[in-house]
Amino acid sequence: MSTPYPFTALVGQDDLRLALLLNAVSPAVGGVLVRGEKGTAKSTAVRALSALMPQVEVVAGCRFSCAPGAPDPACPDGPHETGPGTSRAARMVELPVGASEDRLVGALDIERALAEGVKAFEPGLLADAHRGILYVDEVNLLHDHLVDLLLDAAAMGASYVEREGVSVRHAARFLLVGTMNPEEGELRPQLLDRFGLTVEVAASREPDQRVEVVKRRLAYDDDPEGFAGKWEQEESAVRARIVAARDLLPSVRLGDAALRQIAATCAAFEVDGMRADIVMARTATTLAAWAGRTDVLAEDVRQAALLALPHRRRRNPFDAPGLDEDKLDDTLEEFGGQDDEPDPDGDGDGGGDGPGGGGGQPPQDAPEGNGPDTGGDRAADIPAQGEPSDSGEQKAPAGGGEQAAAQASEPFRTKMLSVPGLGEGAAGRRSRARTEHGRTTGARRPRGALTKLHLAATVQAAAPHQRARGRSGPGLVVRRDDLRQATREGREGNLVLFVVDASGSMAARQRMSAVKGAVLSLLLDAYQRRDKVGLVTFRGSSADVALPPTSSVDAAAVRLESLPTGGRTPLSAGLLKAHDVLRVERLRDPARRPLVVVVTDGRATGGPEPVALAGRAARLLAAEGTASVVVDCESGPVRLGLAGQLAGELGGTAVTLDELRAESIAGLVKEVRQMQGPQSNSRRVA
Repeated sequence: MSTPYPFTALVGQDDLRLALLLNAVSPAVGGVLVRGEKGTAKSTAVRALSALMPQVEVVAGCRFSCAPGAPDPACPDGPHETGPGTSRAARMVELPVGASEDRLVGALDIERALAEGVKAFEPGLLADAHRGILYVDEVNLLHDHLVDLLLDAAAMGASYVEREGVSVRHAARFLLVGTMNPEEGELRPQLLDRFGLTVEVAASREPDQRVEVVKRRLAYDDDPEGFAGKWEQEESAVRARIVAARDLLPSVRLGDAALRQIAATCAAFEVDGMRADIVMARTATTLAAWAGRTDVLAEDVRQAALLALPHRRRRNPFDAPGLDEDKLDDTLEEFGGQDDEPDPDGDGDGGGDGPGGGGGQPPQDAPEGNGPDTGGDRAADIPAQGEPSDSGEQKAPAGGGEQAAAQASEPFRTKMLSVPGLGEGAAGRRSRARTEHGRTTGARRPRGALTKLHLAATVQAAAPHQRARGRSGPGLVVRRDDLRQATREGREGNLVLFVVDASGSMAARQRMSAVKGAVLSLLLDAYQRRDKVGLVTFRGSSADVALPPTSSVDAAAVRLESLPTGGRTPLSAGLLKAHDVLRVERLRDPARRPLVVVVTDGRATGGPEPVALAGRAARLLAAEGTASVVVDCESGPVRLGLAGQLAGELGGTAVTLDELRAESIAGLVKEVRQMQGPQSNSRRVA
């Protein structure tokens, strides 16, 4: 086993270290979601924490890590007698993004259950993580149904496996840690709320801090064991502090004044439900224990709010999580009630230091900065084309005549756009698809391990052979060949690729504002339906991929909002760029079906034969069965109908800018999908 990077050798990242340590003291806090750009020590910090976890006592031979003093009465390996056990290190289990449901919760042998009447259960990752750490890297890319199972187990402290009336239950209490890069897509607000604490991490821009990060990382890479040995004393001190805080935690008193501050803070920031209040109370109590105190102070409540509330304040997908600290301080001061908070040292600071320093902060052994795997990605510092720079000025893309970006109009609700036919793409909420979850539509022979038994089809397959198999009792004699896998139909997510005309002919501010409002509305719908989105813009002499296909609709909204206009109309370049994007995306994700939304007035200018080139590019997309809709942005008393001609070349339909409301564009796109479905599907199969 490789030597992990020492937790105490991390440079800076105070909030991240504190949140992880609080959950190590009390997993009841609810876990940690770490949000941040790549190369900011997210994974390194989580893996380093496992070395600090105290040893656990387990029943010898139990696959579910039962405690010898209080074994789980429902343990599948039980019942266990109370008595001495064996000691081992707490496990850190990693859940891969592509894991199956059986890998997560465990697999039940249905064949043996039907034929022999026994529960043959193979534990999953939830059982392995019991009394340890369960780490999910890129949790935002995990399928929603797996995240639901994961968070349900974390909330209930148990995992349930149900297969056609046969059930197994086992304890599953663990420290849940998820990491994610928001650029790759967000978690649903309901799932965000299930994580107790959230921490935002970012790369330091201070040269001295970055130098210290590089020095430590290089030293660790050259000699991992030697580097870890230099930090062993600090590691032992933090490990002992975790044990001491765990022992002190039951004695910590959460006074009425602190409870009033918690309730008032949650009410002031308008968080939904009561989970935030409960998490804040547990976090503040754990902060006091970490600082070596038995009373919760206002500083603990403030720190708990900064960790527990920012991700619970979001009201729509395009709002960035955050907390107004001035408002927080005013609320805490208004509902202070310091009369019941003791000052045990008599020095006026309101509390003791505790082991390793007070204030609930982790030990500081180095200058603040980033964790060891900071990559210093300079690309993150370069604004995208058309985005504001640090000076507040917009960077001009190629092609003169640029005008300032128009503000989007108010988004509105759209009807559902769906691709016809039956897909097999990633789980989502848009188009019909064959999925692992949903309503049962039929049965087939299993390919590999049986996961969803179709009981009626299995009985029907086994029934004709009972006499030949010598059946003599009431039980059904079932063979492997009789088993049938249930086929289920649910919903998939699609790729919605926006191709937006940003040329001078689109520069009327009122028109562009309406266009952006409509695209933002569709982006909001895509977020709710778990789609991928992409954005291609064309103006001047070329087309650009403003946003490659991604699950982050937030990023698409930002790029759209800052989109300037001006210059000629290279329509063919925009369509060809869309074709290239779709070609690459089909190689990466062939099961995800695309929908192209072209937003233009239909004009094509610049270069030789621009109209003919645009027609050929459109027919190229149509030949591949790409579903499309053209949003006609032409205005004025005289209309040329160029967008309608483009829609005909694409094999799609056109809708005017005035028809962009929910009752028009979404319904027409759905209708176009239905008309193009059979042709598209036949080409895709071919």
